[in-house]
Amino acid sequence: MKLLVVEDHPIVISGCRALFSEDDDIKMVEVRTAADARAAMKEHSPDIAVVDINLPDGSGLELTREFVGQNPETRIVIFSMSDTPMIAVQAFECGAKGYVSKNGNPFDLRDAVFAVERGGTWISDELVQEIALLRVKAPGTAALLSEREHVVLRMLTRGRSMAEIAGEISVSYKTVAADCALLRSKLNARTSSEMIRIAVELKLV
Repeated sequence: MKLLVVEDHPIVISGCRALFSEDDDIKMVEVRTAADARAAMKEHSPDIAVVDINLPDGSGLELTREFVGQNPETRIVIFSMSDTPMIAVQAFECGAKGYVSKNGNPFDLRDAVFAVERGGTWISDELVQEIALLRVKAPGTAALLSEREHVVLRMLTRGRSMAEIAGEISVSYKTVAADCALLRSKLNARTSSEMIRIAVELKLV
């Protein structure tokens, strides 16, 4: 099996090598950017690609959408720091066959790769339950945000500051700051600008 790992953190790459080191039939190719991933897909035609969700030059979700759009048979496992149901749902909507959180069991990635190789899909039992509960309440990824979080997110994308948002929706600055912190967590974003980019990609605004 040819396995492409698209990941920019050296420690994570080392962990992936160790995880598959005893499998002689696995040839692992490692790249660190979306641009290199595109080249590797053409050169190596991997059986499965493990794609980090946050890459230095783009989104792993958009890369997945691109690859699957070019070839519906492409099998991708998204690898993310986030165990937020919203991101997992979006990964599958982009065409991924598996979703693994880096916060979970280290062997989850191995299980996911082999499950996808067999033609199946993979997601942790915990996330399956969370997604099911949330979708009972309301369909779609947007349902995973509260009404006020939607308002704050829309206003941020329009260039409003947190102080301006607080004044316009009649809450304290601390409340808006707390909403922003929670939004960054839900969207697996390190900065406000990254949060806005992800929100646009997910069509939440």
